[in-house]
Amino acid sequence: MAERQGNGRKNDPQRTQEDILAVATEEFSTHGLAGARVDAIAERTRTSKRMIYYYFGSKEGLYLAVLERSYRRIRTLEADLELANLPPEKALRTLIETTFDHDETNPDFVRLVSIENIHHAAHMLRSEAIRELNVSVIQMIEAIITRGLADGTFRREADPIDVHMLISAFCFFRVSNRYTFGTIFRRDLSEEATIERHRTMIADAVISYLKSPEGGSAST
Repeated sequence: MAERQGNGRKNDPQRTQEDILAVATEEFSTHGLAGARVDAIAERTRTSKRMIYYYFGSKEGLYLAVLERSYRRIRTLEADLELANLPPEKALRTLIETTFDHDETNPDFVRLVSIENIHHAAHMLRSEAIRELNVSVIQMIEAIITRGLADGTFRREADPIDVHMLISAFCFFRVSNRYTFGTIFRRDLSEEATIERHRTMIADAVISYLKSPEGGSAST
């Protein structure tokens, strides 16, 4: 049974850790690993630095836990789609649109991944959980492609990791480069009409690629 702390809050370790991770996600994505302050996270979550280190070991441990939580959320979102029950083209379009919407509404995730790339994935290399979490999306895409080839929807035997990279690249770039791209070309990528156009364009492009045979163009 949960006990009450001196500040009137119930002592719920799981809820406390989730609160810490939510605030830490914003802190790390805004300031990076070096610039993020554990003191600021403790203050905003009404905990202590000592308690944060008790749960996560260190600042780097907290950062890695934030990364794992971020990947777990997108992979859980994908698993809930039940794509095996949809025709191949519809399943793939749904997956692409879900990835697009996730990145669009979770810029913290995009910034975190960008920060970890600056560090050459040094922290991610320590996480078996992240590697295991990301197996599911590759298996999902592989199953969709296999079904699409079997029923004639798709004509290209594409590598599912390549397809995942193609989807991620399109969706990720819109968020990671929206300010530089928008400044250079004077285009607001946050406009609703632009978002909807790009959402459809990305799905169409990936599906068109899979519908075209090796070395050929998509059939009409």
